[in-house]
Amino acid sequence: MKQKQKSFSDQRAYRFKRFVRKGYGAFNSMHRLVNIGVVVGCVLTIVPSATTSAQSAGGEEQQKVMEKELDEVMVTASRIEMPINQTAKLVTVISKEQIAQAPVQSIQDLLVYVANIDVIQRGGHGVQADISIRGGSFDQNAILLNGVNLSNSHTGHYSFDIPINLSDIERIEILHGPSALVYGSSAFSGGVNIITKKALDSKAFANVESGMHKLRGIEVRGATQIGATSNSLSVGYNSSEGYIANSDYDIYNMLWQTRLKFKGESKLDLQLGYNDKKYGANTFYSPAFSNQYERTSTYMGSLKGEFGSALKIIPILYWDRHHDQFDLVKDTDYGRNYHRNDTYGANLIFMYRSKLGSTSLGGELRREDIMSSNLGKPMVEPHRKYKMYDDRTNASVVLEHTLNLNKFIVSAGVLVNHNTLLDGEYKFFPSVDIGYRPIDEFKIYTSWSKSTRMPTFTDLYYTTETHNGNDGLKPEKSESLDLGFKYNDSFVSAYLTGFLMWGRDIIDWVKINPEDKKWASWNHTELNTQGIEAGVKFQLGSYLPALGRKSYLAFDYARLHQDCNTDGLQSIFSLNYLRDKFTTQFSHEIYDGLSAGWFFRYQKRMGSYEKYENQVKVGNERYPAFSTLDLKLNYTYDNLNFNLNLNNLYNTDYFDRGNIPQPGFWLMGGISYTFK
Repeated sequence: MKQKQKSFSDQRAYRFKRFVRKGYGAFNSMHRLVNIGVVVGCVLTIVPSATTSAQSAGGEEQQKVMEKELDEVMVTASRIEMPINQTAKLVTVISKEQIAQAPVQSIQDLLVYVANIDVIQRGGHGVQADISIRGGSFDQNAILLNGVNLSNSHTGHYSFDIPINLSDIERIEILHGPSALVYGSSAFSGGVNIITKKALDSKAFANVESGMHKLRGIEVRGATQIGATSNSLSVGYNSSEGYIANSDYDIYNMLWQTRLKFKGESKLDLQLGYNDKKYGANTFYSPAFSNQYERTSTYMGSLKGEFGSALKIIPILYWDRHHDQFDLVKDTDYGRNYHRNDTYGANLIFMYRSKLGSTSLGGELRREDIMSSNLGKPMVEPHRKYKMYDDRTNASVVLEHTLNLNKFIVSAGVLVNHNTLLDGEYKFFPSVDIGYRPIDEFKIYTSWSKSTRMPTFTDLYYTTETHNGNDGLKPEKSESLDLGFKYNDSFVSAYLTGFLMWGRDIIDWVKINPEDKKWASWNHTELNTQGIEAGVKFQLGSYLPALGRKSYLAFDYARLHQDCNTDGLQSIFSLNYLRDKFTTQFSHEIYDGLSAGWFFRYQKRMGSYEKYENQVKVGNERYPAFSTLDLKLNYTYDNLNFNLNLNNLYNTDYFDRGNIPQPGFWLMGGISYTFK
C-alpha cells in the first residue's frame, strides 16, 4: 500500500508521450510536472518545460524526463474518434499553432505547404483552388467540416467554399489514400477534415490587415458560456483589387457554433454558416476568355450529437446549399450560367468499446440535387432562371472493427454503397489496416482499401462554347496498397510511406484531336499511380535554446509516377500530375516575443498545356519546375500580436494551371488582439 501511495505522490517530471485509454491516467498525473507532447500529423512536437526555479537554484542538471502513459489524445480521422497512434494510415495533422505561424490567408494557402498535397491555385487567398491528394483530381477528395461531408456534387472547384475563418480552426486532418470506409464514397483518393475550436479559451478575438494590391481584411470572433452551452460567432471579410487584370475579389465568411453539454461525455453540436465570394476569374476555365467572372454563395447547417460512453451513438443531420453565377464575359449575358446545388444528409453511427476492441456500425443517406440554366435534364416547368434539373440519392452502410493485440493494431471493415444513378446496383468497398509497434517510438503499418466516386453534375452535363459533358459516364473506382513507418522521439520524428493506387474508369476532360475547340468528359480505362511520401522534423528548442523553445526544422518530400493509356488524348487534369514536391519549414525565435517562420517549396508538374497569348493559342508547352519562399514575422506582447507576411520573396513567375499566372511578391501585415 505504501508503494502505491509513493507512485502517486512522487513529484518528478513526466513526458506526455504515449497515451492509453486508462481511467486513472489523469489522476496519475496529479502533483507532477507534466511535459506535454502534441501530435502533429506524422510527427511528435515536444514543447519543453522550463527549468524550475528550484532546479536553477540548486545548480542541478535538469531532471530526467520520465515516460508515463496518460490518456490518449483523440483525432477524428475515422467515422468515430480514434487515437492517432491506432491509425494504420498516413494522417497529416496541422495544428492551430502551425496555422498561426504560417503566412497564409486561407485554408487553400495553408495546404500549399503540405508536401503530399497538390494545390492548384486559380486565385489565391481562398478565391478558388483545386486540392489533389496522391495524384487524384480535385473531385476525388472528401471535404468535411467537423466530420460533416461538404463535398460539392456540382464540381470539386467549389468544395472549399466553406464558411470558416482561420481563427475558427483547431486543427486540420488530412487522410491519405482511398478512404471510403472513413469519409464515404467521395473519398476516392483521400479526405480533409477541418476541426473547429470548441473550448472557450478567450472571450473575443479581432484582427485587421492590409497589404499590396489594396488588400484589406478584418476578422472578429467572440465566444461565451450560457448555462450548459458554449457559443461562438466569427465574421470575416477579405478583399483585394488583384495582382493582374480581373483578379479582384471580395470574400465574406460567417460561422455560428453552439455546443450543448449533458451529463458525462454526451454533447450536441450545432453549426450554421454563410460564405459569399465575388471574384474576377481571369482565364480560370478557358484561356480564350480573360474577362470571366464568378459569384458563389454557400449556406450550411448541421446538428451532430454524441451520446453514451461504452456504447456511443452519433446522429448527424446536415444541409448545405451552393449558388453559382458564372459569366464567360464579365457583365454580359454571353456564356452566363446559373446553378443551385442542394445536399441533404443524415448519418447514424453506433460504436461499442469492449475488451475485444472497438466496433462501429454506421449508415448514411445523402441526397444531392441541382437546378441550373444548363446542367441536368430539361424541367417540365422552368423555375425562375433555372430550366434544367437532376438529383440522385446515395445510401451506404459501414461495419468496422478495430482490435488491439499487444503490439499489433488490426482494423477491418466494409462499406456497402448504393446510388440511384446505378439502377439498383450495390457495391462493396472493403478495407484492412495493420499496424505493429515493436517499441514505443517506432511503428510499421500497412493498409489496403477500395473506394469509388460518382461523376459530378459538371462531368455529366457541362456543355458550353468550350466543353461537352457526357451523361453516360461511369463511376470511378480505385484500389490502394500502402506500406510505411513512423518514428517519434523527443528530438526527431520521421515517416516514410510507399503506395500503389490502381484507378479504373477515371473521369477527365480530354481532346481527341489537338485542333478540337472543345474539351469532352471521358472515362479513361485505367490510371495507375506509384508514389513515396517522406518527412523528418527536428525539435531544435531543447538543444539550441537561443532559437526558442518551440523552434523546429522540417523537411517533407513526395514523388509520384502515373501510367495511363490515353491513346494520344490531350488531358486537362489526370495526366498533368505533380511529380515532385519538396517543402521546408523553419520556425525560430529572433528576440523576446519576435519569431519568424520560413516556408519553402519546390515542385515539378508533368504534362503540358495549351499556351495562349492575347487569347490566341500559340502552341503546347511542358509545365516548368519552380520554387517559392515565404516568410512570416510575428511579434507578441501580452495579448497583442503584430505580423508581417512576405509571400514569394524572390518574385517567382509561376502558375499551377497553364495560362493562369500566380502572384509575385506580395507584402501584407496585420494586428490582432485577444480578449482573455
